[in-house]
Amino acid sequence: MEIINGGVCAAEGFVASGIHCGIRKNRLKRDLSLIYSTVPASAAAVYTTNKVKGAPLTVTRAHLENGIAQAIICNSGNANTCNAGGEALAEDTSALLAKELGISPADVVVASTGVIGQPLDIEPIRSGIPTLVSELRTDGGSDAAEGIMTTDTKKKEIAVSFTAGGKTCHIGGIAKGSGMIHPNMATMLVFITTDLAISPEMLSLALSTDVQSTFNMVSVDGDTSTNDMVVVLANGLAGNEKITAEGEDFSAFMAALNTLTVALCRMIAGDGEGATKLLECTVSGACCESVAKTVAKSVICSSLVKAAMFGSDANWGRVLCAIGYSGAEVDISRVGVWFKSRAGRIEVCRMGTGVDFSEDEAKKILLEDEITIEVTLSSGEASAVAWGCDLTYDYVKINGDYRT
Repeated sequence: MEIINGGVCAAEGFVASGIHCGIRKNRLKRDLSLIYSTVPASAAAVYTTNKVKGAPLTVTRAHLENGIAQAIICNSGNANTCNAGGEALAEDTSALLAKELGISPADVVVASTGVIGQPLDIEPIRSGIPTLVSELRTDGGSDAAEGIMTTDTKKKEIAVSFTAGGKTCHIGGIAKGSGMIHPNMATMLVFITTDLAISPEMLSLALSTDVQSTFNMVSVDGDTSTNDMVVVLANGLAGNEKITAEGEDFSAFMAALNTLTVALCRMIAGDGEGATKLLECTVSGACCESVAKTVAKSVICSSLVKAAMFGSDANWGRVLCAIGYSGAEVDISRVGVWFKSRAGRIEVCRMGTGVDFSEDEAKKILLEDEITIEVTLSSGEASAVAWGCDLTYDYVKINGDYRT
């Protein structure tokens, strides 16, 4: 397995584009993106658990009932959520794109991200689609990654090559996610492409399994979005024997998928709204995976832990506090905590009580932009990882006037 360039266009048969069509007022910001497979592809998706769902999710879910898709279109700047006629607009978007591409509207995944509750005009999308299609190219993944950004400060894209069935395969992905990020799939927009040959059923199994330890373990602010989803398209152009059951090739794909999704998780958490630091909580020695995940997420979601990390304050008591109210069955008298970064690693808690440590050394470690909070529960062999970010003044500034 190898990290490669190309993002969503790294896989054979995929092209992409991103343009400014006029949804956003700022003409310098792309606001409409397209990913297209030259042949129909197996498709799988997971969706937000929020009961308030954007209209595009309802339309996409219906389109993917047969497990096949060929194009993904996504606008930014408007969520098309809680709008009268939102589903009709999403269907119209699919139909307009399908006509331009010469495919079925049912083979279009449609997505939106941005402000909730504001009317979305179809005209910028209608007028932009011909340009969007004409600009499709094999190096267009970066433009597509930019076109789905909202408060993101960085484009998020990655690709991986791997071997299945004796063939070199590729998988690539782009993501947006900066705010309204909280465990409970899905909490961001992620579009993944691969040239692997795999059935829709096995693709769905791979995705639904992977998200439990990746995207479901990311939190920025405790808010689960209304619009977000993860979609995977697999067009089979790598030429491997089609995967229809678990086995060596399926495991190889799962490993590649996990490499890609973990990298995107880290990018999303590190680019949280107003964030200055990526936080990773690793929990080991748990009695079971469920306890490990619960503890890791509780620590990452703690506003007090996040604020302490912003201030580079080795306030380990806040970590234990988060573990204590997590609801997990944990023997606090066996808990240990370390803080780690590129600057070093320091033990701050052993067997549930504090140990002598240098505050200056701890400060030096916590001043780095990537911090790991290591927790051991000393009660078993299970482990888990969660990702988040620090809580800063800028988070409030960004969300105080996000709509206006």
